[in-house]
Amino acid sequence: MKSKKKDASLKKRIFEIIQIGNKSDFISLLFDIFIVAVILLNILITFVLTFDEFSPYKRFLETLEFITIVIFTLEYILRIWTAKYLYPDKKPQKAVLAFLFSFYGIVDLLTILPYFLPFVFPSGIVAFRMFRVVRILHLFKINSNYDAFNVITDVLKEKKNQLVSSIFLILILMLASSLCMYSLEHEAQPENFSNAFSGIWWSMSTLLTVGYGDIYPITTLGKLMAIFIAFLGVGVVAIPTGIISAGFVEYYTKIKVGTLETRDASLISLAMPKGHPYIGKTIRDIELPRGLYPAVLIKGSDVLIPYPTVEIGENDCLLLGSEGNIATDCRLEEIALKKGHPWIGLRIKELDISRRCFIIMIQRKGQNIRPQSDFLLQENDVVMILEKKFFPKK
Repeated sequence: MKSKKKDASLKKRIFEIIQIGNKSDFISLLFDIFIVAVILLNILITFVLTFDEFSPYKRFLETLEFITIVIFTLEYILRIWTAKYLYPDKKPQKAVLAFLFSFYGIVDLLTILPYFLPFVFPSGIVAFRMFRVVRILHLFKINSNYDAFNVITDVLKEKKNQLVSSIFLILILMLASSLCMYSLEHEAQPENFSNAFSGIWWSMSTLLTVGYGDIYPITTLGKLMAIFIAFLGVGVVAIPTGIISAGFVEYYTKIKVGTLETRDASLISLAMPKGHPYIGKTIRDIELPRGLYPAVLIKGSDVLIPYPTVEIGENDCLLLGSEGNIATDCRLEEIALKKGHPWIGLRIKELDISRRCFIIMIQRKGQNIRPQSDFLLQENDVVMILEKKFFPKK
């Protein structure tokens, strides 16, 4: 029994370490830095191996590449082993499948697969090398947890109908301009405009303002038509750009001042002056009164999620959440996730909120839930956010 608990504790600790974006865990942060360094080294080696000048060092570079692949493989195995903590609402087997078929699960697999496939299928070695480019996507995995990279995909999903319409408009204009240019230029240069479809390349390079210049009109009417199409191309390219820009504005408006229903709530702030018995202890070691739990730890200007291994220092401030109607002295804001709210379906680590705001607690069906980075938000949840202006004065 003790052995099983120890194994479960070890597995959870490994998950906490390899989980990206846990800045409050020093070992996890070091692991993130280490993985980024390995990814960059792997990409650099792949790039350098294409130069003949480095052929004398080829064996050394290939050895380094093998080491990086071994590290990626071990990380992939560990992520499969700890998948149940990434998807706590699923059974272990389903959690593993969910990870394997997730976007980053596939990226992790494609990162290591091209290295080993040539040993099994030697004839396809050139094609397999192309898949090594997928390793660059590994950097997006890091970035998506530390920055607002997910906002881009959210905006594209939200504006997909408008973007499809604009792309359809571009295709129609390309076809129309190709037909026009064929009619005007076919007799003058039949080798370049041999049929109605042959002008598509010219039309694409002109409408999208690429302008390669390998095919161009030589008649007066053709040049006039090309000028008109070139001006039209500037407007056509501006359409999807404007749609995406408007999507970003709407996204941030919804998050900050949009369809949010808020009300005041409160927390207990517990200062740590010199001599306080909690100083030097980790979160798991402190004893709190019944009905209270650590919600957030403030260290100077840093706000940390109180993971069990986080150590409390002198002059820190521990904010305690309450499970009952306990008098409190620190204000925070509640955001109700009504139908259509952009946060619904996202995990806490995927949210893009102001750097002055920190999620303290989630209320769901009358229960108070401590926020974890992988917690999935649902409709009718209430997100409790602490703003920096409400930080208790020390």
